[in-house]
Amino acid sequence: MFDFVRAGAAISLALVPVPPALAQSGSSAPVVVTVDPSKPGSRIDRNIFGQFAEHLGTGIYGGVWVGEDSPIPNVRGIRKDVVAALRAIRVPNVRWPGGCFADEYHWRHGIGPAKDRRVTINSNWGGSTEPNSFGTEEFMDFVDQIGSEAYVSVNVGSGTVAEAAEWIEYMTADPATTAGKERAKNGRKAPYKVKYLGLGNESWACGGAMTPEHYTDVMKPFARFVRNYNPAQTGAEAMQRIAVGPSDDDPAYTDGVMKAWKSHDWSWNIEGLSLHHYTTGGWPPSYPSTGFDEGGYARLVKATLGMDALIAKHSAIMDKYDPEKKVSLAVDEWGVWLAPTPGTNPGFLQQQNSMRDAIIAALNLNIFARHGDRVRMTNIAQMANVLQAMILTDGGKMVLTPTYHVFKMYLPFQDATLIPVRFDAATYSQGGITLPRVDAVAVRDKAGQLWLALTNLDPNRPVRIDAHFAGLQVRAARGEVLTAPRVDSNNSFEAPMTVVPKPFAAKAIKGGAQIELPGKSVAMLQIEE
Repeated sequence: MFDFVRAGAAISLALVPVPPALAQSGSSAPVVVTVDPSKPGSRIDRNIFGQFAEHLGTGIYGGVWVGEDSPIPNVRGIRKDVVAALRAIRVPNVRWPGGCFADEYHWRHGIGPAKDRRVTINSNWGGSTEPNSFGTEEFMDFVDQIGSEAYVSVNVGSGTVAEAAEWIEYMTADPATTAGKERAKNGRKAPYKVKYLGLGNESWACGGAMTPEHYTDVMKPFARFVRNYNPAQTGAEAMQRIAVGPSDDDPAYTDGVMKAWKSHDWSWNIEGLSLHHYTTGGWPPSYPSTGFDEGGYARLVKATLGMDALIAKHSAIMDKYDPEKKVSLAVDEWGVWLAPTPGTNPGFLQQQNSMRDAIIAALNLNIFARHGDRVRMTNIAQMANVLQAMILTDGGKMVLTPTYHVFKMYLPFQDATLIPVRFDAATYSQGGITLPRVDAVAVRDKAGQLWLALTNLDPNRPVRIDAHFAGLQVRAARGEVLTAPRVDSNNSFEAPMTVVPKPFAAKAIKGGAQIELPGKSVAMLQIEE
């Protein structure tokens, strides 16, 4: 069976023998899911639903920022439609300005009157002109409009400690200081809140090609001297510093940074370590975002499920140095990275978003939830028009992607408590690849309501699920289901409602619920006790 038991401590996804009745891909036997609400597990931090907005392609310019003079409805240059959509999914944090862009970003180019801002070249992404019209004030206005927290990545690669320190001082210092007066002159008297601070980006590659030892030596002064002066940010609200961590399954940065952290003294500290991992199916990314076959679907879903073992591997290294789990693992870049849309600038990383990508999003979110004791932040790449986006825009048009709908369906998971689930997942096979047919995660939300999330990985066959809840009498189970005619179905500007959630209900049975889950689907059910 595929055993997905989680009771707080993360364990790796493992393939073990399946009972004969469930072993055949064509079996119609029901999948039995057992939920035990009496044994709550770890808390699922709402920050695992974080977003990433880099100066890349039309992610910022066109996706978020259109300027105050634009005919597209906006508030101080920021799109109203995008703000409304992001508010609806309660985005907890936004990582900005990158990405690789962050380690060449100089913040003074993006403050003050627009006419005086320096125009530069975005050498990382397509060689496009960077007008710097979306800078510090605009970003902080944006996160305020969507009700989110700021996750600011400072320039460690080509910048200096002094530059980074002066930037955070500019954002957080008292208005009586010189930095605070400059901020007030640019329109903001009160200090901004900077909740998360990224200490560089991919320092093993585009951020400077540093060894772990060299990075830790470079990073320590940033962790020491880049201070937050906002008097409201103390205690639980204190700024959290997130160091560069591993790429994929390479343990070098995990071990090197955590070893340094283990011996740190009063003068420096970090609260998080980043992990970057994309579903690609191989490098360079070549899988198409539309028109793919079932074999391509299966290969990318298999690659996605590898996230579980990857997190377990890095968590085990972190546990060696940090058994109390003081340092979080922040998967602050993840998602499916596909071939660029034909006819677009390949450096803009533009791709469509399909039902397959919605399933990939749900599987990742389930994995993060199961590892909630260590994974307390993630940031999908990216928010608008880039990679696995929530939103696609074209001029004044906007469409919500299947991935966006998964994030909205998963709102009950924000700050919920994981509830243990056990089930035999059965199997789905395609082209020599064997995958679990079903995934399931249960949580109890902040209000005490029980929820069950289900994913049917099989793109062709529905599956009957018999869900049992220990010690509970279920009166009803209802919610939403997201499915589509095909695994490559997507939402376009011409047909924006092809893949959208629809009302969904289960049949109450003794001790639980009977659920008929469509093929290639994600469901979220509220369990009425």
